[in-house]
Amino acid sequence: MFGLMQQHELLISGLIEFAQSNHADTEIISRRVEGDIHRSNWAQVAKRAKQIANALKHMDLAVGSRVATIAWNGYRHLELYFGVSGTARILHTINPRLHPDQLAWIVNHAEDEVLCFDMSFLPIVQAIHAKTPTVRHWIALCDADRLPSDSGIPGLQSYEAWMGSQSSEFEWPIFDEHTASSLCYTSGTTGHPKGTLYSHRSTLLHAFGSALPDVMNMSATDSVLPVVPMFHVNAWGLPYSSAMVGAKLVFPGPALDGKSVYELIEQEQVTFAAGVPTVWQMLLSHMKPLNARFSSLKRTVIGGSACPPAMIHTFKEEYGVEVLHAWGMTELSPLGTLCSLKNKHMALPEGERMKIRLKQGRSFFGVDLKILNDQGQRQVHDGKSYGDLYAKGSWVIKKYFKEIDTALIDGWFPTGDVATIDEDGYMQVVDRTKDVIKSGGEWISSIDIENIAVSHPHVAMAACIAIADPKWDERPIVVVVKKPGLALSKEELLAFYVGKTAKWQIPDDVIFVESIPIGATGKILKTKLREDLFKHKQS
Repeated sequence: MFGLMQQHELLISGLIEFAQSNHADTEIISRRVEGDIHRSNWAQVAKRAKQIANALKHMDLAVGSRVATIAWNGYRHLELYFGVSGTARILHTINPRLHPDQLAWIVNHAEDEVLCFDMSFLPIVQAIHAKTPTVRHWIALCDADRLPSDSGIPGLQSYEAWMGSQSSEFEWPIFDEHTASSLCYTSGTTGHPKGTLYSHRSTLLHAFGSALPDVMNMSATDSVLPVVPMFHVNAWGLPYSSAMVGAKLVFPGPALDGKSVYELIEQEQVTFAAGVPTVWQMLLSHMKPLNARFSSLKRTVIGGSACPPAMIHTFKEEYGVEVLHAWGMTELSPLGTLCSLKNKHMALPEGERMKIRLKQGRSFFGVDLKILNDQGQRQVHDGKSYGDLYAKGSWVIKKYFKEIDTALIDGWFPTGDVATIDEDGYMQVVDRTKDVIKSGGEWISSIDIENIAVSHPHVAMAACIAIADPKWDERPIVVVVKKPGLALSKEELLAFYVGKTAKWQIPDDVIFVESIPIGATGKILKTKLREDLFKHKQS
């Protein structure tokens, strides 16, 4: 026997319709690439999203076609979030920090047909447009009078000219909630990036879950600043959650320095912000010498990489801002855990509460976690036993885009992290099974760094490992064995990386050694390598 309740598909268009109907005048603030502050609201976003829908219709794009963006956080990018997905087409947000060759590969693999970009990324687009034959339409996110006449991109249109002349009358289509909504590629894997294809259902369930009081605790009283980029796992879902609760959104655009972020927080009375530790370090470094204070900020979610204890302490004790430590990944939409305290923790001494806050937090309804040892046996949740971390849930990947094989093992997704889980469900990452490096919240593939090194004619063998960095959390260094009788300097090898990978992915240092430890299966023993380098440094 089935229940006798109405059936409504969970669609992203429902979010913008709700925001328009119930929070029409709630502001959407954007610092633009042009440098000024733009003011909109949910009603305007809804209207212009429908103009985008009509513009896409006139392009004769098939359902499921990919529309790519290379853009900062701003109102135009937000309009595309709803206008593209709401028409059963797929929004593909692209990380502009990757090397142009990687960007071109991603665009071609996704088979993007439209690419929208902020003008600050014009040089990147100029570098890839001839290498991306699937893209039929290039759209610059600017006014018509700011469109350059000599862009070198045939048929380039301005965003305002493209969608501005379209009608704002549009009836959002109703379709299966399992329909694909957006696409993000992760570089946290070896080899080429892999695509994670979200559905309308998974996106809305993630928005529901992340807005819960024990998670991000979002409401219509909030003024939300997503410093985390909209090209980084859809800004951790904040555009969707904000529409769901009717929160004010404040977008920083390209100005992520401490001074600009602080001024925006104060000017727009931001209550809740989200970003990686690097951004918050710049913010705190700006504030401290000025003895500046927050007048509105109450809490911040910090993820992307581990948050230093000193940062949590500074926010909480010096500025009265609650830090919510979070963990997730592209394959989890991205939120898997968030560290909020339980009622029984309220009476604990601050030192004991800090030990809990340093963990990555508890999963919430919609995500299940488990840890397995090397024999595949489930580990007890005692906060001490560790193992490989697995996840499953309503917004967890089951297969990568265009991949034949499942990404799951016995129905669970292997996260690549090694973790502990305590009796209260708090998870703490203690290591990574993959040797990818997290720098400033972005992934760097150690395999890619090694492959470039060994392509140098004077290099016999190379291994890339992470070193701790006070600003970026981790930075790559490359350990190299030179070919016999051949000379090679650190400066020469680092110069060899230029043009082969993004500038920020180039190793910080080169260490020359006589040999690199190898295991029985022929794999580099990176744990042993790290130990040897530490001993060498200490001696």
